[in-house]
Amino acid sequence: MIVLARFLKAAEIDTRIVGMSGALLLIWVVFHVLSGGLFLTPRNLWNLSLQSSPVAITATGMVLVIVTRNIDLSVGSLLGFVGMVMAVVQAEILPKLWGFDNPATWLVALSVGLTLGAILGALQGYIIAYLGIPSFIVTLGGLLVWRGAAWLVTSGRTVAPLDDTFRLLGGGPEGSIGAAWSWAVGAGACMATAALLAHRRARRRQFRFPLRPIAADFLLGAAACALILAAVAIFNAYPWPAGTVRRYAEANHFALPDGGLIFAHGIAIPVLIAIGAGVVITFLATRTRFGRYVYAIGGNPEAAALAGIDTRRVILKVFTLMGLLSAIAAAISIARLNAATNAEGTLSELLVIAAAVIGGTSLAGGVGTVAGAMLGAVLMQSLQSGMVLLGIDTPLQSIVVGIVLVAAVWLDTLYRKRQDAT
Repeated sequence: MIVLARFLKAAEIDTRIVGMSGALLLIWVVFHVLSGGLFLTPRNLWNLSLQSSPVAITATGMVLVIVTRNIDLSVGSLLGFVGMVMAVVQAEILPKLWGFDNPATWLVALSVGLTLGAILGALQGYIIAYLGIPSFIVTLGGLLVWRGAAWLVTSGRTVAPLDDTFRLLGGGPEGSIGAAWSWAVGAGACMATAALLAHRRARRRQFRFPLRPIAADFLLGAAACALILAAVAIFNAYPWPAGTVRRYAEANHFALPDGGLIFAHGIAIPVLIAIGAGVVITFLATRTRFGRYVYAIGGNPEAAALAGIDTRRVILKVFTLMGLLSAIAAAISIARLNAATNAEGTLSELLVIAAAVIGGTSLAGGVGTVAGAMLGAVLMQSLQSGMVLLGIDTPLQSIVVGIVLVAAVWLDTLYRKRQDAT
């Protein structure tokens, strides 16, 4: 343990991330045993990655919200409202203008949703930052307002089906990139990881900062690449269902051989979107002036204001970004179901907040990582997926989620007290 602790310190690895990764692995093993070997299968892990994507996307924005000492309770309702609007635009409004199967339908619907999400996020951010109303109250009101607005759009009707191209955003056999492209993405991710480690080392040397042991860099790069390629191999091990392959062959007018054909799913498009969102938000948080301002405000709002930071403008931008990310998650959610329902996004805010907090984002502000929040999203979704496999009732699932959230905050409190003591 002492050797491991020294290595983690030398490699500058967050111990909370390591601990959460260990907890995630333990959860997977326990559910795999209790489910009779059903959890750690390519099919379930592929579905798990798909289900985790909307939560992971919104959790990246929630990190910045909580870091600034705010909270957003409206993300689930905002997701449901924006999703309903996008569904109505592509299923009811645009077909009346230019008919069905227009190639621009999905793009217009998505653009409307993203714009609406950003505007509503900005509206809440303006009320919080410039009118001085606490974010808890504003977003609690948003939770009720946007949920009611989603019902008013269609008087409670479910809107379906959606545009064929738009549905690709939800994953599925055709909403994945296949084996070859998945390996290409995996190889590119490995090269990007190596380039990032080399760049960081060069920058440290340039500014005469302490360097990590070269062995630590090699080990980190090798471990990251191994995890990436293992994930790609698992996604590629999940083939299309036989019925989907048959319909694909009929649609493309070719005969199946006697033994049939095997098409690998590969990485789902929502997973790529989630990874892209994580990379972009991480860059904003760690490599831009905006990100530095966000953490400065969370560390000490008064000092940040005295230093010349326009704290109100930064908070407005944070909530605008949160609204935009909620809209992206809404597009994925309704595309996956091929429908928009009144219940879409219900209680999603709890999963998103829990993911951020479990990932190491402190409710006291100033501390949090995007990678940790995304890992927390996978952990929360793993709990839900595992309980569904075991046939556990929904009320009990909510109890477990609530207990995990309280435990995460308690552990964060203990961690901060230990950090303050040292």
